[in-house]
Amino acid sequence: MSCWDCSCFRQTLVDSITLESHSEASIQQYLVEELPPPWAPPAHRGEARPPLSSNASHYELQVELGKGFNNLTSVYLARHTPTGRMVTARLTDLENCSDEHLSILQNEVILTQFFRHPNILTFWNVFSAGSRLWVITPFKAYGSASHLLRTCFPEGMHEALIAHILYGAIQGLNYLHKNNCIHRNVKASHILISREGSISLSGLNRIYNMVYSGHKSNVAYEFPNFSTSVLPWLSPELLRQDMHGYNVKSDIYSVGITACELASGCAPFQYMHRTQMLLQKLKGSASCPLDASYFPCGDSRLKNSRSGVDSGIGESVLTSAMTGTMTSERLQTPALKTFTPTFRNFVELCLQQEPEERPSASSLLSHAFFKQVKEQNLCSLLPQLPHTRQPVISVPPVTARKQQYYLAMDKHIDWAF
Repeated sequence: MSCWDCSCFRQTLVDSITLESHSEASIQQYLVEELPPPWAPPAHRGEARPPLSSNASHYELQVELGKGFNNLTSVYLARHTPTGRMVTARLTDLENCSDEHLSILQNEVILTQFFRHPNILTFWNVFSAGSRLWVITPFKAYGSASHLLRTCFPEGMHEALIAHILYGAIQGLNYLHKNNCIHRNVKASHILISREGSISLSGLNRIYNMVYSGHKSNVAYEFPNFSTSVLPWLSPELLRQDMHGYNVKSDIYSVGITACELASGCAPFQYMHRTQMLLQKLKGSASCPLDASYFPCGDSRLKNSRSGVDSGIGESVLTSAMTGTMTSERLQTPALKTFTPTFRNFVELCLQQEPEERPSASSLLSHAFFKQVKEQNLCSLLPQLPHTRQPVISVPPVTARKQQYYLAMDKHIDWAF
């Protein structure tokens, strides 16, 4: 049965930091001329959709990767038995969903059917079986950027790797913004990396479409009930929730926070008391969030970074295997880090207190920080995946005993989609 036939869906309708002052010339020196407005890609763009069936019995669930969406969703590494292809299967219990949950699911499923871009996570198939909604997506062998931080770069990534990851994510954001959508959920755990090194933006359940009844709005006034774990990445105007609203530039602020997260191993404000964080963001600060004062220090930082919130797909099953294969050279990163002027300028542009002072996604793609993307290949910067995972088709079905093991291993991970 198609998800559009599900009665649950038919019954539900979807209706700051002030940085150091910069002269116009000092800010613009890092920006080349703006790219031409991109056109909406045709249907064949993005990851090719394989012929996957809408029969739940055709998917062999291998390992439960985690839970999310208020424990209504379980995420599995699965094998499509007719083709032998490894996929990610997301199962949501529709019977126990509230009207708000159903509205979020419906909005996500409907909008993602129209997205065709190589940097947006593709929904290969969506169908319902009994009371469960199945969402089939590609399996990303490296998991999320947040997973890479915990397993390989606990003190932060080097700038060349950050540039590649953010460049792919901003390409996806640029596509969404050109199609009048606000992501509202940009963070390292929602940036997925495939075995081939392609970048996909996930976390699509909070997307807001600014076109309603054929009319486009330039400002959004919808303020959903975000989980407290997401607050460090949200822009001041989104947290303020006043009559001024917010627009696509709120995503640019989240990109800046994500850049700090990738560079330092954890996000600014992540371990700050929520009230203090809110006051800091609304009042603004004269220092850059790349500074050490925004992060926990010492052993507590490393401990927190390994147990932090994450929602990337396909992570937990890789953690122990990847960690065991990392060389000491890849695992060691300097405790005290310095950043290039281009990277600091990139972060400062994204984190401008006033939304209109932040560049657009298309402008960011031409920033001097991304010049190194053309000079190095992403795969050469990523740690090698264990060879034992190459024949993925041989992964055995999960047993009750193994399932308890994986659940215990992931008990500290919050899977929010």
